[in-house]
Amino acid sequence: MMHNSSTKHALVQRKPPPEQSATATPPAKARCRFCGAPLIHTFVDLGMSPLCESYLSPEQLNQMEPFYPLHVWVCDQCFLVQLESYVSAEHIFAEYAYFSSYSDSWLKHSSDYVDMITKRLGLGRQSLAVELASNDGYLLQYFVNKGIPALGVEPAANVAKVAVEKGVPTLVKFFGCQTAREIAADGKRADLMIGNNVLAQVPDLNDFVGGITIVLKPGGVATLEFPHLMRLMEENQYDTIYHEHFSYFSLMSVEEIFAAHGLVLFDVDEIPTHGGSIRIYLRHAEDSSKPVSPAVVNLRNRELGAGLNRMETYAAFAKQVIESKRALLELLIRLRREGKRVAGYGAPGKGNTLLNYCGIRTDFLEFTVDRNSYKQGRFLPGTHIPIHPVEHIRQRRPDYILILPWNLRDEIVAQLAYARDWGARFIVPIPTARVLD
Repeated sequence: MMHNSSTKHALVQRKPPPEQSATATPPAKARCRFCGAPLIHTFVDLGMSPLCESYLSPEQLNQMEPFYPLHVWVCDQCFLVQLESYVSAEHIFAEYAYFSSYSDSWLKHSSDYVDMITKRLGLGRQSLAVELASNDGYLLQYFVNKGIPALGVEPAANVAKVAVEKGVPTLVKFFGCQTAREIAADGKRADLMIGNNVLAQVPDLNDFVGGITIVLKPGGVATLEFPHLMRLMEENQYDTIYHEHFSYFSLMSVEEIFAAHGLVLFDVDEIPTHGGSIRIYLRHAEDSSKPVSPAVVNLRNRELGAGLNRMETYAAFAKQVIESKRALLELLIRLRREGKRVAGYGAPGKGNTLLNYCGIRTDFLEFTVDRNSYKQGRFLPGTHIPIHPVEHIRQRRPDYILILPWNLRDEIVAQLAYARDWGARFIVPIPTARVLD
């Protein structure tokens, strides 16, 4: 339950914005979380939305639900795309509903990464791998299995408990300079630091990146993965925007952030996770043994070619988003008018942004299903669509299934192959709604 002050804040609604404008009147004192410049340019305004991981119990359905602006800004100095932090990270992440191990493809991605990086860096029993936002031990378990010492740092106690049960040592804390100093004072310096899909969730970027500098050994390497802003824009992935994601990164913006803390981005991999991500490799500026790779230069040039150093490029994104919303609603309206029954698959954070922005409730989507038992029996925030176990699909036999975690489309279509027995078809909402052949 939220305090009255937070609830009051949530109910102060702005007038709806015009269709979209490149500039808007920012709230007082809105400043870039990296460079401190005033934020005056809108990237996209997705209206009001609840926290995307705040799934509701049946008892909460008739209670007041806090909604916050999902208004995204772009800094005209460093081109960091960002949301204001309306709610503290402690409120969001102290207990969290996302468990990484519920996705088979994500586990394989993690296992493959551990094999690759162990070989590349020559890690062994004398090494230390530290993961920030280590979740339920989904990745570090593979280091433990190889006999490589590992330490997780994870703020959500309910999730960290699962990691510890897997034999993954886990510190239940938020990571920043203070936690970093405690780890270093305990004699632990990392040969490898890992941050997968955490950088976007950090409200104080400079504190977090400063902490990496403290824990990383002089010759160590840090790798971080995050959705790539260029792909988000090219493929209209507006549903990956939600309150828990404070920032959205290009290679150029992230290179500048780490350079300010004495870390050099020396290599980059483009990877398919989360609809198109990049994995960056970092070293201390003093470590001359790792030259900057051609891949970094190549991607930087592609971003420049895509106009990510020009404000007008960012201003154009909002128009694409509106068209994507209209296409999805037109499809669902047509199907429902034809008497077709539509269900959802998955209850991911991105699905909640999509459903709330598009105004899709049980009149369009009767229910959704999810493999995560923590979410089953609860309701999606804002839209109050019920979440059932996956078997509910077989029992209810919908005509169409809307895949909300569309980045896992192939995995989900394979899992639900049996739905074709009664002629069910799959819908993917991004970049533009379409029915899969």
